Amino acid sequence: MKADTAKAPAGDPVCTPGAAGVAAAGPVSLAVSRVARLHRIAAGKALKGLGLYPGQEFVMMHLWEAGAVRQSELIRAVGLDASTVTKMLQRLEQAGHVRRRPDPADRRAVLVEASAASCGLLAQVERAWAELEGHTLSGLDASEREDLTRLLAKVETSLRTETADCPERRGEP
Repeated sequence: MKADTAKAPAGDPVCTPGAAGVAAAGPVSLAVSRVARLHRIAAGKALKGLGLYPGQEFVMMHLWEAGAVRQSELIRAVGLDASTVTKMLQRLEQAGHVRRRPDPADRRAVLVEASAASCGLLAQVERAWAELEGHTLSGLDASEREDLTRLLAKVETSLRTETADCPERRGEP
């Protein structure tokens, strides 16, 4: 039996969702996805002037707080794949923000640490994040901001439970 290979006429969808549309099945998920995308774009805009790409600030934040850490630990801490973190570290090292060296306790392992030159960047990242926070929450009053923070923490807890067995989450808290 030959499969039906006829194409739908232009403007005539092949599949037709229910009357409310697919997004109606998950309006909160759609909103979270849209907000996350826009937040990442806004973060990129704020960080561009600092010479950072989105995500690199998380690497730097961890290094500023933790001090020298093994590269493998850093990869787990930021929750990104090893190749992405390696590329980030190459760029950050070229910019003079981090330095990598062999771990004296295990010469096969690599320690990564923020450089002294990155201390000025710390204040700039803090300022950029404070501005991003202000823009992000500008339409909310103090009570709504508290509610949003509380509700997002509950959503994060639910998603952590749902994704606990996912390979992408290995080693994450």
